Amino acid sequence: MSNERTDILEDLCRGYRLFASLGWGSTGDGHISARDPQESDCFWMLRYGVPFRLASIDDLVMIGPDGSTVLGEGNVNEPAFKIHRPILTARSDIASAAHTHTDWGTPFSAEGRPLQPITQEACFFFDDCVVFDDDEVQIQDLAAGERIAQCLGRNHALILKNHGLLTVGSSVSRAICRFVLLEKVCEAHLKAREAKPVNSNAARYAKSDLTRPGALENMFGYLTKHHSVH
Repeated sequence: MSNERTDILEDLCRGYRLFASLGWGSTGDGHISARDPQESDCFWMLRYGVPFRLASIDDLVMIGPDGSTVLGEGNVNEPAFKIHRPILTARSDIASAAHTHTDWGTPFSAEGRPLQPITQEACFFFDDCVVFDDDEVQIQDLAAGERIAQCLGRNHALILKNHGLLTVGSSVSRAICRFVLLEKVCEAHLKAREAKPVNSNAARYAKSDLTRPGALENMFGYLTKHHSVH
């Protein structure tokens, strides 16, 4: 296994274990993908049935374009494949996508409303988060995943109405950190019912600083250390 692939898979495992430390995925819901650096039409996920907190490289499987297991033992649940494959196919700039059901993101998604720049963290997603306004909450086929990918467009975050949150990134660490931030932003929206958003210029100014190069990578390092994810 190449060093590049190993590094990516180690980050993928850290991502799953970080989700577990935050209390997410305990009922087997959710998934994180990582595009393979050598076979770009394939991606890695935790095999179905392994608790997030126990994620290790040996528990990861590489999934091919047709949904078959290319490397590793086991498989992933079908909705995971049907969500992640269309997104990774549509976006060559994306190497990872993350989705799970959370305490704040899931109920916020039930309101079907877009984010507003009501907090510093919310400015991070200004003009970069859309709502997938679709009644299919149980993804049954690739056509539904393709609709998600089309709705996502060039954005990096998406609210699946009545379902939950999804984020993407050019690396696992960037997708994971966006997800953690988005959950915090949804919490703020649900708690501050009469929040007053900042204006567009202020939101863009804050975003330019929050999204500076290396910011998400530094956040990932801090999160994994703070939650003792090794």
